[in-house]
Amino acid sequence: MGITKSYDTAFATGLATTFVLSLAAVTTHILYHGILQPLGLEYLRIILFIVVIAGLVQLVQVYLRASSPVLQQLLGVYLPLITSNCAVLGVSLLAIGQSLSLVQTLFYAIGAAAGFTLVMVLFGAMREQVEQSNLPDAFKGTPIALISAGLMSLAFMGFQGLTV
Repeated sequence: MGITKSYDTAFATGLATTFVLSLAAVTTHILYHGILQPLGLEYLRIILFIVVIAGLVQLVQVYLRASSPVLQQLLGVYLPLITSNCAVLGVSLLAIGQSLSLVQTLFYAIGAAAGFTLVMVLFGAMREQVEQSNLPDAFKGTPIALISAGLMSLAFMGFQGLTV
């Protein structure tokens, strides 16, 4: 929730996560089916996936430092946290577990990343509005953030069961 203090930071973090998540899912799919599975080393998938994700985050950080120092400064400490984002690892593992093809894995990853970005942006916009609101002292800070998270989760539960 620390990332979502502003709309801009949330959107930039969401885009960086989208890039890393999509690239990580495709890369891990190729490595799993091209190396681990033929050699019977499937048990190494989590270790390999973590190394790939950490490497991709470092590549994004180096690229941003060279191309957009302002964006690099805006993301600051939050960019390396993408490495420890369980969603990035989870999407890769779920795609492998569901035996998705490479193209299906790519679209699955893009969809998951788009949902993550949407939630981040909505939280950022909501927190910007809350910061400008006149709240009682008891609700300022973490309490209103948790209440907002609860209301947002209730809203997204409305999508449950909407499958094709």
